Amino acid sequence: MRISIDTPVYFFTSVAHDRLPIFQTDKLKKIACDAFDEARRSADLLIFAYVIMPDHYHIITDGKREPSDTLRYLNGISAKRMIDYLKANAPASLEKLKMFEKKRGYKHSVWEHHTDTFLVTSESMFMQKVHYIHQNPVKAGLVGHPDDYLFSSSRIWHRKPLENEPLLMDLDQIVWRRSLPSF
Repeated sequence: MRISIDTPVYFFTSVAHDRLPIFQTDKLKKIACDAFDEARRSADLLIFAYVIMPDHYHIITDGKREPSDTLRYLNGISAKRMIDYLKANAPASLEKLKMFEKKRGYKHSVWEHHTDTFLVTSESMFMQKVHYIHQNPVKAGLVGHPDDYLFSSSRIWHRKPLENEPLLMDLDQIVWRRSLPSF
């Protein structure tokens, strides 16, 4: 796919409910990565860049679907997987995600309902967003170099992937006007 006004991509930021740092453990970050991969397969999405921070994530996907539809897959599947894990392994943590009581029990909310969606229509804008994503853990003081943060696509972009990357990217699907940008 060529990134353009006719074939845009989306940059999403989803924030945890009440900005709770639900991604403090690698286990929950890995559950989110697995859920994003499941969303990719279920919705036939392409994922180009991502980072999972303690209380939010950023991701760039293709624009084949409406943004609300893409988010329904990404946030819906990830919320379900995380709530299931917390129910089985950390019920006390699940308490923080309770919204209100219904007839059949509690409703839990992992994500805030106002996700930031940004339409990306050029390669230069795309690369700005990729750079922003990869610098997020550095600016937050979590690591000294973007490649040192496990739950980010930075290593893949720098052509230094781990054998067991938490989430693979679809970079081979991008048709660049120029050669692949380097960092």
